[in-house]
Amino acid sequence: MGGTRLNVSEILFKLLLFVMCVLIFLSIVYPLYFIVIASISDSTLVSTGKVLFMPKNISMFGYNQIFQDDRIWTGYRNTVFYTFAGTLVNLLITLPAAYVLSRREFRARRFIMLAFVITMFFNGGLIPTYLLMKDLHFTNTMWMFILPFCVNVFYLIIARTFFESSLPSELYEAAAIDGCSHFGFFIKVALPLSKALISVVGLYYLVGHWNDFFTGLIYIRDNQLQPLQIVLRDILLSNQVFQNGAGTGGDAGGYAQKYADQIKYGVIIVSTLPILVLYPFLQKYFEKGVMIGSVKG
Repeated sequence: MGGTRLNVSEILFKLLLFVMCVLIFLSIVYPLYFIVIASISDSTLVSTGKVLFMPKNISMFGYNQIFQDDRIWTGYRNTVFYTFAGTLVNLLITLPAAYVLSRREFRARRFIMLAFVITMFFNGGLIPTYLLMKDLHFTNTMWMFILPFCVNVFYLIIARTFFESSLPSELYEAAAIDGCSHFGFFIKVALPLSKALISVVGLYYLVGHWNDFFTGLIYIRDNQLQPLQIVLRDILLSNQVFQNGAGTGGDAGGYAQKYADQIKYGVIIVSTLPILVLYPFLQKYFEKGVMIGSVKG
């Protein structure tokens, strides 16, 4: 009887766990699915709550309006360059710095790490930072997205912790006996053993660059250098103006308002789709990545 009760309780627990997982999954997936179907459905039906699970009165007007704007393609080109060049520079600086700070024989590592950590809590503020970037001639240049903020201290700490906990000192000693320098050990041993770290930190950097809105808003004035996020913001603002009836009259105002939500949801898809497509290819590294820095028995 005791075994029967145990089996029943286990079945109930697993059933409850399954239901909870399904509900969590639906709560995450449905908003994304709704954005997709709302971007191709009649805005009037969307706003009145008649579009819930299937698109209705399918129209690609929103996407046509978005992709007919030449600024979209310029913004995409700029953002792709900023994202990949910026992520490359981030990794080229973060990983070697983390490795050096993880070496116990480097005596200045505690002082340097403290200086890094202080910047997480204190900074000069927006106006001094802007004046500094202006004096360095970074404002209104593509380098503004790549060089000034090339190290994220939080990711640096994650990488340093990984090197400390996952690379035994005996490994370097064995390599040093064979005549391997720190640089050779880092390139030939540390990096090949750090694929999970590189993938996780690289993806974090990549998403940060892709979604970077503030840098373009504050430091860039040339429209040819603006990232995709600023372009999409301008489209949303201009669309909101027409949605409210400004600059239009009669049927034109109603026409713009009718398709306003299509453009809004289309902008969300356009801005997030590349990252959503890339994520599954790096997902396999996240199981290892979440254990970075954990205590190993």
